[in-house]
Amino acid sequence: MIILGIDPALRTTGFGVIEKQGSRLRYIASGTIKTGSETALPPRLKVILASIGEVIATYRPACAAIEKVFVNVNPQSTLLLGQARGAAITALVGADLDVAEFTPTQIKQAVVGTGKATKAQVQDMVARLLKLPGLPGSDAADALAVAICHAHSHDALALIGALSPGVSSLHMKNGRLV
Repeated sequence: MIILGIDPALRTTGFGVIEKQGSRLRYIASGTIKTGSETALPPRLKVILASIGEVIATYRPACAAIEKVFVNVNPQSTLLLGQARGAAITALVGADLDVAEFTPTQIKQAVVGTGKATKAQVQDMVARLLKLPGLPGSDAADALAVAICHAHSHDALALIGALSPGVSSLHMKNGRLV
């Protein structure tokens, strides 16, 4: 199963593509989508939408995962991040992909083992888990971490679904299924 992870942001959106075979994870690709800061908002959102569409067309993921927006101290920054996230989700669902959403804490917990991990710790664990020759860039590492989180969560959700017929939906709260 090929999984696309997205770390949304208005200036630099990270993407990461991994393959899950059983319990093994394999790195396929990662990178960033840069929108520039001098252009108006609508063209920047168009760049995110189109670029994620290109990533989907190139790697043909089976599913996708994206980081949830957290509330920022600056409400304007939170709104802009939400708009970038909306453009990314639109590209994903426009390609008929199932989209999972994870909080930063859930992602760090799944990859590093603690929800309070630093960016450097996330980069290091992503490189270790995917057996990369070096550290990926910060935004790409975050996107790969989203994909890894989904790969781990997908197994747990599938197992619970198999054990509990009739369960229509499950959600994560504070790193636990509810």
